[in-house]
Amino acid sequence: MANKPKDMESYVGYANLPNQVYRRSVKRGFEFTLMVVGESGLGKSTLINSLFLTDVYSSQYPGPSQRIKKTVKVETSQVLLKENGVQLRLTIVDTPGFGDQVDNSNCWTPILDHIDSKFEDYLNAESRVNRRTIPDKRVHCCLYFIAPSGHGLKPLDVEFMKRLHEKVNIIPLIAKADTLTPLECREFKKQIMKEINENKIKIYEFPDIEEDEETKENKKLARRNGPKDKEHTPNSLKERVPFAVVGSNMILECNGKRVRGRQYPWGIAEVENLEHCDFIPLRNMLIRTHMQDLKDVTNNVHYENFRCKKLTAVTAGEGKRPNPKGMSDKNPLEQFENEKDEHEAKMKKMESEMEQVFEMKVKEKKQKLKDSEADLQRRLEQMKKSLEQQQRELEEKRRNFEVEKKSFEESQKMQDERRKLENSKTLDGKKQKQKKTIF
Repeated sequence: MANKPKDMESYVGYANLPNQVYRRSVKRGFEFTLMVVGESGLGKSTLINSLFLTDVYSSQYPGPSQRIKKTVKVETSQVLLKENGVQLRLTIVDTPGFGDQVDNSNCWTPILDHIDSKFEDYLNAESRVNRRTIPDKRVHCCLYFIAPSGHGLKPLDVEFMKRLHEKVNIIPLIAKADTLTPLECREFKKQIMKEINENKIKIYEFPDIEEDEETKENKKLARRNGPKDKEHTPNSLKERVPFAVVGSNMILECNGKRVRGRQYPWGIAEVENLEHCDFIPLRNMLIRTHMQDLKDVTNNVHYENFRCKKLTAVTAGEGKRPNPKGMSDKNPLEQFENEKDEHEAKMKKMESEMEQVFEMKVKEKKQKLKDSEADLQRRLEQMKKSLEQQQRELEEKRRNFEVEKKSFEESQKMQDERRKLENSKTLDGKKQKQKKTIF
């Protein structure tokens, strides 16, 4: 009987408690941290501006793709949004340089470190004495942009989501969906979900809620399209994952209405048209229907897992320390002497090991010196033998030269004597001719 609710006969006033909570929440404001990850040029900055209808990224603060980067790093930008008296402190976490390098191994490490650091900051804030105002900078949602290749996920996409799916709510998006035909887009979505299930990647699961604006829009679209598109029109958010999105900052004229879209030669791709992309379901889910659930999952699942691992590690580390009760029965001086003896024994052991190593190195050095000395002696003997051989060859050449010189001199001497005789004969002949002419 105590568990059965009792209807009050008159108005008491506790039915006004939700209004009190609402007023207090509106006065305090709300916080939400959104992380965008993807390669450069996939329209991340444009989509963020389209989602919140504000210039989160502008010419003064350009998007991550417009900034010069060499490595992956995490950058945050904050903006205060106000709508109908409700304030939202939105924090955008972007990762310029992700997936743009030749070697993208471990490019997810700065992102993981950033998420863990925010969990660590929140855990430290909870452990303080004053816990009245704890800023919530934890990452509540990660929009992962997939390139519209039409061939499924890249190895980098699979590895990144496998590394982060235990730490953050991942919502996969197909960027620049206006580059795909409706049939290609449906097949691409099936292929992505197939690979996500095969790799056991846990993306954000949408809870079952009552009929919301997204369901109403789907029903309106089904009635407007007729039976031909009825079978291809998703009826729930789960069927639209991954969301095929188009972003644009331009306002164009279409059929007498001003719409946000992209101008092409064949027509206009409207951002807020369910027939063209899944921008409206994504915006409704992220802002209107599931923002609080994303924060609850972050707090109750991902943060609690981090907190449990952290405290378990601390407890395990304390469990290895000596028990204070066990130490109280021992004499401190005796314990000090025991520690001193253990330290001396340890030092002696280290000293003996170092001496053995030193002796071993000295022996190796001596052996190397002996080997080098023997090698030098062998080289010296070889050089001596070669020098002696060269000396003998030179002596032999010198003797041969002396013999040749002596023979040459003798031949020269004989030639000189022969010339003298010839000269004397010619002189005698001339004298006899002169005498004959005289007589």
